[in-house]
Amino acid sequence: MEHIELFFKSIFIDNMVFATFLGMCSYLAVSKKVSTAVGLGAAVIFVLAVTVPLNWLLDQYILQEGALVWLGEEYAQYDLSFLSFILFIATIATMVQLVEIVVEKFSPALYNSLGIFLPLIAVNCAILGGSLFMQSREIETLGLAFNYGVSSGIGWFLAILAIAAIREKIRYSNVPPPLRGLGITFIITGLMAIGFMSFGGMLTGGDSEEPETENVQTAEDNKESKQDKQISTLVVESTNITEQ
Repeated sequence: MEHIELFFKSIFIDNMVFATFLGMCSYLAVSKKVSTAVGLGAAVIFVLAVTVPLNWLLDQYILQEGALVWLGEEYAQYDLSFLSFILFIATIATMVQLVEIVVEKFSPALYNSLGIFLPLIAVNCAILGGSLFMQSREIETLGLAFNYGVSSGIGWFLAILAIAAIREKIRYSNVPPPLRGLGITFIITGLMAIGFMSFGGMLTGGDSEEPETENVQTAEDNKESKQDKQISTLVVESTNITEQ
């Protein structure tokens, strides 16, 4: 049940694009064609599915305070959490290079259509955000970490696929000249984000016989939302620094 809840929550409620607005650069630039969006979305799913569990292992057995106890009692006092960004980004960059090599080998057309945005997955806010959200939410097991990585990637994939399909159709619509291009895209993205917010009722809807428990859960959700916003801001700033 926990896996199912995490899966649907990561896709619809905590969607990387519509809830935290991470990965917007690639989302806007590579969403002009459905075929290109599918290719990039699949690459993002693969990278998140691999990097989030790997970074979970790094966090559990290397980065957390006392995580090095498996090396001996004398190492239990070490805290390497300050290395989180460096090791997470190194893991992500390694996997992105692997994806780039595979795509170039087996699909040169897709490789050329994605252009610079394929290697830029390494500094995609959504990829780093997945690992940092995993860390902040203290996901307990490797299976849940893998579930979170896959479901977060699927959520990003659905977002870019939906906007790509809409942008292909909207070319034939009578859009006012000032709104053509990114203008109407931002408006549609905002409306889609509002629509995805309605999925939050899946976890809060229904009658509750324990109001005190519901209040505690609401407080925890609000706290988690504030942490997500702080991490989103931190991820954007860090990726901007990396790009520079």
